[in-house]
Amino acid sequence: MNPRAAAALASLLAAAAGGAAHADIYKLVEPDGTVRFTNVPDNPRYRLYMRERGNDEGKSGRARVTLDRRQGAGFNVNAALAARPYHEHVLAAAKAHNLDPALIHAVIAAESNYRAGAVSPKGAIGLMQVMPDTGARFGVSAKALRDPQVNIEVGTRYLAWLIDRFNGDLQLALAGYNAGELAVVRHGNRIPPYAETRAYVPRVLNFYDRLRGRQYASAER
Repeated sequence: MNPRAAAALASLLAAAAGGAAHADIYKLVEPDGTVRFTNVPDNPRYRLYMRERGNDEGKSGRARVTLDRRQGAGFNVNAALAARPYHEHVLAAAKAHNLDPALIHAVIAAESNYRAGAVSPKGAIGLMQVMPDTGARFGVSAKALRDPQVNIEVGTRYLAWLIDRFNGDLQLALAGYNAGELAVVRHGNRIPPYAETRAYVPRVLNFYDRLRGRQYASAER
């Protein structure tokens, strides 16, 4: 980091320590390599660099979970995953969209408990409970969504899109998967205050961490 960027970062950290109103810090790298930091991102190219302590905790008191697919999600080596239903399809979709297969299994467990024929009262279909409108966005018919392999592919593709849409914020991505991304946006890029969604997000994350052989920790990342 060059001295000017380091000085800017130090200044922002000092402001955070002093109780600045909005102390999340964002980073932008210019084409010439210049690094800029700000707590007021006025350019969409800024990416979250450091989050203010306690600023991202919801009603559950859990710290926000982030995942940058562009840097590689990593693949879970838990051998127990191989015994899960539809793992072959999950693994193929995970590799295609650079997601941890344990995360996809967690969504399936929460959405349908591996019931391929599940259809919700709202019309969500299959293992990953994909809405027909979502399938149509990716060129897949409602009938095709009844195929487990297709359903996992489309659900995983949508989840990966949501993770990118919310800059790696896995909680917001899961909230968007449950309530729709527009609901998340309407509520200021926060988990919408819907009882179902508020319960859904930690449920998936708890499944996810159990499948990775760890507990979902609330400590700040």
